[in-house]
Amino acid sequence: MKPIIAVISPGNMGAGIGGRLVEQGAEVRTWLGGRSAASAERARHAGMAPSDESGIAEAQFILSIVPPGDAVALAEWLAPTLRAAPTKPAYLDCNAVNPETAARIAAVIAPTGCAFIDAGIIGGPPATGSKGPALYVAGPEASRATALNQHGLDIRVLQGPVGAASALKMSYAGITKGFTALGAAMALAATRAGAAEALHRELADSQPALLDWLTRQVPRMYPKAYRWVAEMEEIAGFIGAPDAGAPMLDGAARLYQRIANDAEGEQHDTGALSAFYRGTK
Repeated sequence: MKPIIAVISPGNMGAGIGGRLVEQGAEVRTWLGGRSAASAERARHAGMAPSDESGIAEAQFILSIVPPGDAVALAEWLAPTLRAAPTKPAYLDCNAVNPETAARIAAVIAPTGCAFIDAGIIGGPPATGSKGPALYVAGPEASRATALNQHGLDIRVLQGPVGAASALKMSYAGITKGFTALGAAMALAATRAGAAEALHRELADSQPALLDWLTRQVPRMYPKAYRWVAEMEEIAGFIGAPDAGAPMLDGAARLYQRIANDAEGEQHDTGALSAFYRGTK
C-alpha cells in the first residue's frame, strides 16, 4: 500500500518535492484552495492529488512548504482537523522561519496530538539526477522523518531541540541571500554612478569566483524576490539585536520588495542588474 504524504503547497519547491515523492512510490496530496492556475498545473504535472483538509489529515506526514509569512496561519487552519483525526500524522514545518516562529507553530500543533518536526530545506527544488535538496530536521520526533529517505528525500537529523533546524536554515540563507542582496545593491549603485563597467572588470580580475556566483544567483532571484521579503525579516528576527546585524537583513528585505515590485512593473532595476551581470554595462 502506498504511503500517503501531504505537501502544502505546490510552489516550485513543494511541487518539486511532491514530484520526487511520487516518483518514489508515494501518494502525494496537496491543497489548492486559493492557489493560482499555475500552482494547480504544477501539482498536476508532479502527480500530486488535490485534497481537502480531511484528506490531508489522513497522511502519514504533512510537509508545510509555504512562504514564511503563511507558516503559522497554515498550522492554525489545519489544527482543528488534525485534532479530530483518528490517526495522527507527523507535521514537518519546512519553512524559512526563525526558531521563535518554529516554536509558535509547534505550540499550535501540540494540542492536536500530532508529532511536530522542525525542518529546514537547503538547496533548490529537486532536479532529475540530483539527490538534493537537504532537509535538516530537529526536535524530539525528528528521527521519524527518516522514513522519507525511502521515498527519495534527503533527510538529515540534527541533534538539537525544535528550532535547531530553523536556526541552521536562517544562518545559511542569511549568508547566501544576504550576499545576493549585497551583490544586487552594489551593482545598482555602481550603475547609477557610472562605475558599472569598471566594477565588473575589477570583479572579473580580482574576484572571479564571487562574480561567477553572483552572475548565477542575482538573475535567478527576480521571480523569488517577493518570497524572500518575509524570509529576510525572519532572519533579522533570528539575529535579534540591532548591533548584531539585524538592520542589515531588514534592509535586504526592503531591497527584495523593491525588486519584486520592479519585476512586475517597469523592470528598471532588474534590467540594470541583468545588464551588469552580463557584463554589457
